[in-house]
Amino acid sequence: MTFRPVASQSQAVPTMEGAGVHLHRVFGFDEQNRCDPFLMMDDFRNDDPAKYEAGFPWHPHRGIETITYVLEGTVEHGDSLGNRGVLGAGSVQWMTAGSGIMHQEMPSGNERGQMHGFQLWANLPSSLKMTDPRYQDISGKEFPIITDDDGVAVKIITGEFWGTKGPVDGIAADPMILDVSMPANTRKVLPVDTYASTFAYIFAGQGTFKDASNPVGVKVEKVFAGEELNIRDMSGNRTLVRFDTGNEIVVNSGQDGMRFLLVSGQPIQEPVAWHGPIVMNTREELHEAVRDLQQGTFIKKGASGVPGAA
Repeated sequence: MTFRPVASQSQAVPTMEGAGVHLHRVFGFDEQNRCDPFLMMDDFRNDDPAKYEAGFPWHPHRGIETITYVLEGTVEHGDSLGNRGVLGAGSVQWMTAGSGIMHQEMPSGNERGQMHGFQLWANLPSSLKMTDPRYQDISGKEFPIITDDDGVAVKIITGEFWGTKGPVDGIAADPMILDVSMPANTRKVLPVDTYASTFAYIFAGQGTFKDASNPVGVKVEKVFAGEELNIRDMSGNRTLVRFDTGNEIVVNSGQDGMRFLLVSGQPIQEPVAWHGPIVMNTREELHEAVRDLQQGTFIKKGASGVPGAA
């Protein structure tokens, strides 16, 4: 067994997207190859409706897959395939944009006005950049949650873990995405694929990721939407931890327990040409996508009369 050392850690950066949604960018755009096959991740967490209600109106995607995971509140979704739905707490939307799709995502808070979720972008290999779009909307009750004797609970979104598979399938990057909750003062060794790109994103509690030779820790405060953060002596909330190679990760939770996303996927190792929500392999492919948008031919299949569909 080979423990994965921590390669780097960083803090999510405040930014705005869509029509004025305040969120924190975990990674993306200027460092898209560091987490290959993953391109970008956002943490949208707020209890002020004015900072998220404008949402993400109609916009295009091509060449990627987007994964939206809602913890609090709801996200109403519509796309050019004619799909409509509302993601509730615990639900996931996995959209394969492929050759092109137009969609919108409009968040709403829970009864206390709180909205919290994540969006992760996964790249598509060149052979699938122009595949037919596909959409999966999976409610929270469909995801298996495994709890071991130590009280560690793992919600399996996609991939296989501890002999159980998540319900999202057919994903090019063959990812594993887990929502891991650990009780206080618990040590756990989690298996991962040796060569898959792997990272953890801590969003509640505190703890460390370390092995015997490279003790690197991350400590975060237990917070919820809108609360003031009191950073102690180590890295604070919204911390990204990237791992080197190995097939096990050692996790030690602190006195408040810890909750984090654990994400891994097989690197694509192809050139990346990026223009906003369109990710291709070459600049010429980006220019073609822009021409398609201008000429009304961006949607290749399943158009339904939404803005930009042909």
